[in-house]
Amino acid sequence: MKINGNTIKPGMIIEHQGNLWRAVKTSNTQPGKGGAYLQVELKDIRNGTKLNERFRAAETVERAYLEQKEHQFLFAEGDQYTFMDAETYDQITLNAAMIGEDQVPFLQDGMAVQIESHEGDPLGVQLPDSVILAVTEADAVVKGQTASSSFKPAMLENGVRCMVPPHIEAGTRIVVNTTDGSYVERAKD
Repeated sequence: MKINGNTIKPGMIIEHQGNLWRAVKTSNTQPGKGGAYLQVELKDIRNGTKLNERFRAAETVERAYLEQKEHQFLFAEGDQYTFMDAETYDQITLNAAMIGEDQVPFLQDGMAVQIESHEGDPLGVQLPDSVILAVTEADAVVKGQTASSSFKPAMLENGVRCMVPPHIEAGTRIVVNTTDGSYVERAKD
């Protein structure tokens, strides 16, 4: 599907120079002389190389169509992660780089994820927006830090460090954002 060059948003996947690229950052620029353009930082989906490009409103780019299919996470073996198609029960194995090194710790047994593919080739995995994890270690509260909203470091059961409010103790289950590993709220269970 063709789109105008100035409508690219972060997260979009486009076909450019014969490769698939994910837009990482965008910024509109209006120089004093000449027409406005969109400065886009692109990352190659297959090999991870980065590229900065300028797209004017008159230019068109091809937006790639990605199929999203629900899969269930089964198990990990080394840096290989196996998922099962929810409809056909076919299994697919992806490496940690395709999932994202920062996303891997949030995978849980039986978790439903979306696997993105282009023309049958898997490109990446989209995890749910948040997961529930238990706090294994939490630092003691420092007295006198109640005047402003204060947070303390805590270790989660998956080995990720997270900043939590002072009332969270070890053993408490919390909701964590999977995109940046930040505390959302105390789990309701």
